[in-house]
Amino acid sequence: MPISPNQGSTGGGTTVTITGTNLGGATAVKFGTKPATITANTPTSVTAVSPSGTGTVGVTVTTPGGTSNPLSFFYVGAPFKASLSAASGALAGGNAITITGTGLSTATSVAFGANSAVPTVTSDSLISVTVPAGVAAGSVGVSVTTAGGTNNGLSYTYVDVPTVTTINPNSGPTSGGTAVTVTGANLTTTQSVTVGGAVAPFAVVDATTLSVVTPPGAAGAADVVVTTTGGAVTAAGGFTYVASPGI
Repeated sequence: MPISPNQGSTGGGTTVTITGTNLGGATAVKFGTKPATITANTPTSVTAVSPSGTGTVGVTVTTPGGTSNPLSFFYVGAPFKASLSAASGALAGGNAITITGTGLSTATSVAFGANSAVPTVTSDSLISVTVPAGVAAGSVGVSVTTAGGTNNGLSYTYVDVPTVTTINPNSGPTSGGTAVTVTGANLTTTQSVTVGGAVAPFAVVDATTLSVVTPPGAAGAADVVVTTTGGAVTAAGGFTYVASPGI
């Protein structure tokens, strides 16, 4: 006589189905010593809602013919989340992150605001999940649902892709060293800037402004690529290297 599911929240409220024979007319289902609410009954099954409890208890069904042998039901505490491996990412989602905590072995869903994803369970203290796309840029709550319940308390920030509108000045010597101001939008989380494929030192001034120093480069137009948590933007031929005069 199996029971499904065989685990649920310590707070109760888990709907379980017990299957077997001669179960018609069930008068009681007990989880340990606590009665459960019967919601459906046929000769081969009984559906009930678990009461609150802890640990492992025996579940029995009582009919006019007697009481069954007990089936094991495991009460699971609510999960506790300790940290996210990354607290922000692109609005399009798709990046893999890990969540650490306790009570995560039965995790079935991770919600990022209004959207959810199915995690991969590594252990009771570690799960991984691919972040779903966000609805809009900004911070959302992260919740993990397990057999023990749902736990909130962490947040994740969706970041829009960056834009670049101006590069000033937009030319300089091939030796590099030109101080350039890059303006655009969504630049706060800038991780790198390259000019002509070479890494350029930079500083974030604010969400719309970067201060960049050009690296040495070959004469001609060079692409400027700004990479942020939200993605990357390329200003094609955004900076022109000018060769020094020769006589």
